[in-house]
Amino acid sequence: MDRDSQIIDVIEKNPGIKFREIMRETGMKNGVLSYHTRKLEKIGVVKVERSPRQTRFYPLGVTTEESVLIKSLRQETPRQILLSLLEAEALVFNKIVEKVKKSPSTVSIYLSQLIEINIIEFKIIDLRKVFWIRDKEIVKTAINKYHPTLMERSADHLADIFNSL
Repeated sequence: MDRDSQIIDVIEKNPGIKFREIMRETGMKNGVLSYHTRKLEKIGVVKVERSPRQTRFYPLGVTTEESVLIKSLRQETPRQILLSLLEAEALVFNKIVEKVKKSPSTVSIYLSQLIEINIIEFKIIDLRKVFWIRDKEIVKTAINKYHPTLMERSADHLADIFNSL
């Protein structure tokens, strides 16, 4: 397999993958990988999202909405929050902290980010914030399409839950 095909294969299997992760996966050096990823971007074979601290690579068919969701699913804590909320109709903050097994401040930061990017919504009910996923179908579709192994990783048998929905 040539280098371009190898890079495309890694990106298709890992949408939202970072540059350094591609380096590890392929064993290519920085300069070689930079050359090939720039070439693939220039000819329109991969989608590249650059931010100040990182560059992420996506297959061409990934929409902007999906890329935002994929980015969250690639991070452990947001992924655990989303999986917990997929299980339940809605959860109060303390339940999310309990399920995710992270500090309240960490959970709060990621919940705020997920709210800001419009994946999660909340309402105050009886003086408690209750959180839910804005559109479960979009999240389920993204998991099934781009991260099918997430269901296998879940200790709570999310596959059964998806089938019952």
